[in-house]
Amino acid sequence: MKRYDLVVIGAGPAGLSAAIEAASKGLDTIVFDENARPGGQLFKQIHKFFGSKEHKARIRGVDIGAQLVKQAEEVGAKVVLDAAVMGIFPHKDISIMKGDEVYTCKADNIIIATGASENTLAFPGWTLPGVMGAGSAQTQMNLHGVMPGKRVLMMGSGNVGLVVGLQLMQAGCELVAVVDAAPRVGGYGVHAAKLARTGVPFYLGHTILRAEGEDHVRKAVIAQVDKTWKPVPETEKEFDVDTICVAVGLSPMYQLAMTAGCRLSDDPQKGGVHPVVNQFGETSVSGIFAAGDVTGIEEASSAMISGRIAGAAAALRAGYISQEEHDRLYTLYQSSLDQLRQGMFAGANKGNPKITATDEGIPLSASLLAKGYLEEDEISNFPGCEAGGSGFHPVVECTQNIPCNPCQDVCPKRCITVGDRITNLPVVHPEVECINCGLCVSACPGQAIFLVNEDLEPGYGAVSLPYEFRPLPAKGEKGTALDRSGKPVCPAEIVDVKITAPYDRTPILTMKVPANMTGKARFFARESGSAR
Repeated sequence: MKRYDLVVIGAGPAGLSAAIEAASKGLDTIVFDENARPGGQLFKQIHKFFGSKEHKARIRGVDIGAQLVKQAEEVGAKVVLDAAVMGIFPHKDISIMKGDEVYTCKADNIIIATGASENTLAFPGWTLPGVMGAGSAQTQMNLHGVMPGKRVLMMGSGNVGLVVGLQLMQAGCELVAVVDAAPRVGGYGVHAAKLARTGVPFYLGHTILRAEGEDHVRKAVIAQVDKTWKPVPETEKEFDVDTICVAVGLSPMYQLAMTAGCRLSDDPQKGGVHPVVNQFGETSVSGIFAAGDVTGIEEASSAMISGRIAGAAAALRAGYISQEEHDRLYTLYQSSLDQLRQGMFAGANKGNPKITATDEGIPLSASLLAKGYLEEDEISNFPGCEAGGSGFHPVVECTQNIPCNPCQDVCPKRCITVGDRITNLPVVHPEVECINCGLCVSACPGQAIFLVNEDLEPGYGAVSLPYEFRPLPAKGEKGTALDRSGKPVCPAEIVDVKITAPYDRTPILTMKVPANMTGKARFFARESGSAR
């Protein structure tokens, strides 16, 4: 029976990060994953990550996945795919099924990084073809190049629902609405705003009553809910759709931890049942660690750091690093993790209705929470949205305390600053000259930065914006500018399209609009009337 210093179960962001950390310290490390390719959810994530440089901010998930796989290879961590771990038994015996063969190996240390599974939502018609989880839709689109449907209703306004909703539109689907029983948007406001400015409506405080169709989804019926979550009579709305995408949360995949005898806890703030771990990721069973979403649902950036912490702890236990070196690594990684766990979306703060203002004391946008976009009378409240008098200037419509600062890092002139605390609202400094490089527009993971030229030509200004839909509008193409709510506000003409290496595959459109519309125009719709 083969024995390893460390067995990692799961080759997602947490598992690969743990394996890299441990193998780089000399541990004989093997990773088992039941899937055909490593990286977990990362290879489905074509959007850019939030955070700072150390959290791999403004890098797309798919690229981060490729980096982790390469690093694991370089440090000698062996990754075995299509290998399902069946159980963890006494003395750290691990049973693995690969193909038709079942075999056993032993481990001195084990890191469980099995991730999470999608929650389901049961309603009449939920078993019809066309009803699917957001993760399934993401897999079809981003791994297999298949459109999940033509007209899609998204159930859930958390980050997963909002991000996948945009990716559905990028794939060519029509997103007819975002529906959530909660009274306010659950995910980042910047994600909601991306959808709202294309014209996607939000129905918060609504639930789905049923899906209709014989052999496939043909219609979805929703209704408003009262304070007890019961449907309100005579509030039904019908949508002709062929797909209903469900994004109502994730639950830790704790089952292997249970077979290993690890103490479990049920905490709704962490997504449900999960193994209890100490600050180093160790469970109640000595030598068995857990990292990533299996210990509580967070972003992939947090999962990678928790994997590093568990990998370092395993290295200490195995005698490959000193206590002093472990403590140094732990302090470094924990500090990085603490940065991500600040702000209104951290832990118990997430979705807390008692949070009504930013950390700076600015009232949260009621419109953003209820409808997905900022109202005109709210814009001036936020330091990134200061209107410029003339020339070029950035407008940063980031109005929540989320952990992210790439705008500060990429600005060569320091027009935009966030400060030492990563969750501070971005501040635009009108006295600093903007050179119209556009790096801030492309770098923002939330696509919340617009570059405004107040003086393009007499009577006209220009607005530069990120645009990740295909086909791209061509220079000289005419259409309509949409405001933050997705409503048409004025004619627009594309005067520039930039796709260069520093923009990380994010095309930047510059549209010419009447001078009095530079503060309102936030999206370009083609003359056909489609936003894409």
